[in-house]
Amino acid sequence: MNICLNDKIFEVLCNVVTSENVRAYVIGGWVRDCLLKRNHADKDIDIVVIGSGINIARKAARKIDPKIKVSVFKNFGTAMFKNAEYEIEFVGARKESYDRTSRKPVVEDGTLEDDQKRRDFTINALAISINKETFGEFLDPFGGVEDLKKKIIKTPLEPDKTFSDDPLRMMRAIRFATQLNFTIEENTFKSITENVERIKIVSPERIVTELNKILMCEHPSKGFILLEKSGLLKIILPELENLRGIETKEGKTHKDNFLHSIKVLDNISKNTDNLWLRWAALLHDIAKPVTKKYLPETGWSFHGHEYVGSKMIPDIFRKLKLPLNEKMKYVQKIIDLHLRPIVLSQELVTDSAVRRLLFEAGDDIDDLMILCEADITSKNEAKKTKHLENFKLVRIKLKEIEEKDAVRNFQPPVDGSEIIEAFGIKPGKEVGIIKNAIREAILDGIIPNEHDAARKLMMDKGKELGLIPAVTDALS
Repeated sequence: MNICLNDKIFEVLCNVVTSENVRAYVIGGWVRDCLLKRNHADKDIDIVVIGSGINIARKAARKIDPKIKVSVFKNFGTAMFKNAEYEIEFVGARKESYDRTSRKPVVEDGTLEDDQKRRDFTINALAISINKETFGEFLDPFGGVEDLKKKIIKTPLEPDKTFSDDPLRMMRAIRFATQLNFTIEENTFKSITENVERIKIVSPERIVTELNKILMCEHPSKGFILLEKSGLLKIILPELENLRGIETKEGKTHKDNFLHSIKVLDNISKNTDNLWLRWAALLHDIAKPVTKKYLPETGWSFHGHEYVGSKMIPDIFRKLKLPLNEKMKYVQKIIDLHLRPIVLSQELVTDSAVRRLLFEAGDDIDDLMILCEADITSKNEAKKTKHLENFKLVRIKLKEIEEKDAVRNFQPPVDGSEIIEAFGIKPGKEVGIIKNAIREAILDGIIPNEHDAARKLMMDKGKELGLIPAVTDALS
């Protein structure tokens, strides 16, 4: 197992723990990912110490760089520090007991075996000695290596105890299954379905951390299918659960909008690492249940679901403790506009319609187009190809209009202060009417996006409103 300890950092840690005459082991994700030959992208290393993890953390930090700041969490007997390459956490070997109303354990000193028993899954309980005399010695008390070979997620102890003690582990099981493309072992998954109500004691911040990690997986749909099958989804994100299912009337059926949404999410995940665009993909049809109508002549419709969906986002973000800032507004905007390029792709594309889309989407137009292309999930390959070809035409038109008219994020060339000065008036509704007329004229292509043309329109519109030019304009 020395291959897992090739990084120079382990030589430093070995010298520290050996000189301090304590036993210590690298445990958990570093070992698991090493055995899977998976890239240690985040360089997180967990060290369990038989004794004081805090003491060893301080000594190791001083050995690496005296300037490193060590963060200490005395209640849990843990400490961690970061340098340019690694984030290393040290914990004294411990055993834990839980109150049913809390995820916070009562912690006692324990053995390595005690510490491995408290781990969430067998594949995360693997440990390797970093002491000089036993360097590289491998400890696998729960068959984690075999579970890695079988590609299964399984708890080291009875799953009911594991999940009841810390219900967040149910989310972690699904997240690891999604990240690693593993299967959750049958009894382990059954236990999740029987303990789903326990998730209610977990803070939204912890839940959304796991959701974000699922969203950033290569195939995030797997995680959301498991969340739905387990019963967790209807507790943590019922709005998404409500998309599930189909309905048929008079032989007309609408698609399962839950399955469609996670397919769109998978499609978009091939093209972007943007977490917030992935959120927009997941939630783009979130209002379909509340806008669903059936008309005998035309069948099922979800009229206005894009607008209603964008208005639902603040409540969803607030409940999940997601940021209520520009990130939320971005998700709202993408959802609100997600049908616009689709409509453009199905009709004769006018310059005016493209200008308006560029103006409203601004710098997010490229992300919007990525979502719209991902939204084509038809199993009819000819229909799918036609839609995607039409989107190529829309992209060409967007580029042409942007190069010609520069309307992305544009501000009209005549502003409110110029209008006020031109007519010697105070701020009021007339200023807004004139500004709006200039903006609409530019977007409709009636005038170019230039100051002289905009000022002429300002004067004409002011005359219509009965405004008298100031002396300087009257003389010009």
